[in-house]
Amino acid sequence: MKNDTLHGSEATPLMNGITIKACEPADMEAFTAIMSLPGVRRGTLQLGYRSVEQITAWHERRLGNGVTVCAWLDGQLVGHAGLSVYPRARSHGAELGICVHDAYHGQGVGTALVRALVDSADGALGLRRIELTVYADNAPAIALYRKFGFVEEGCSRGYALRDGVLADVLHMARLAEAPAFAPVAPL
Repeated sequence: MKNDTLHGSEATPLMNGITIKACEPADMEAFTAIMSLPGVRRGTLQLGYRSVEQITAWHERRLGNGVTVCAWLDGQLVGHAGLSVYPRARSHGAELGICVHDAYHGQGVGTALVRALVDSADGALGLRRIELTVYADNAPAIALYRKFGFVEEGCSRGYALRDGVLADVLHMARLAEAPAFAPVAPL
């Protein structure tokens, strides 16, 4: 993915019609609506029913030092993902978070979002580790993450309250080799 796709105003349409671009302040209202959908509330470890102001503040606080992308299809925001880069001694790593509109599961939105973040992590940020937490029963999400080289590193039992029941989560991570040095041109 080209860097201007993530950081500029132009976006690159993908083969299935999904467009990935950097999230803008104007996207927060549509992002807030997605965060309150039943499937998103159940499938992520985030709270639903937050206001645009609350989501905007969370977004700036959590993702202000990372990369955040939105997926668009036919003029509608259909997904959001971000990398929150860790500070200091953990600056080689980031946490990945993603949500896809309930009506667009299984249509390549998650793949496009994760690909954009992995490309950015490897090609622009030089990150060596991306980690995430996912509900242990979320088989489609786990399959998506495995497709990009994420592996399970552990399970936390009773980690999060979901639908009134303590649910287990998997901790997954993707490790990457250090970026190669460019060949030295003769002087």
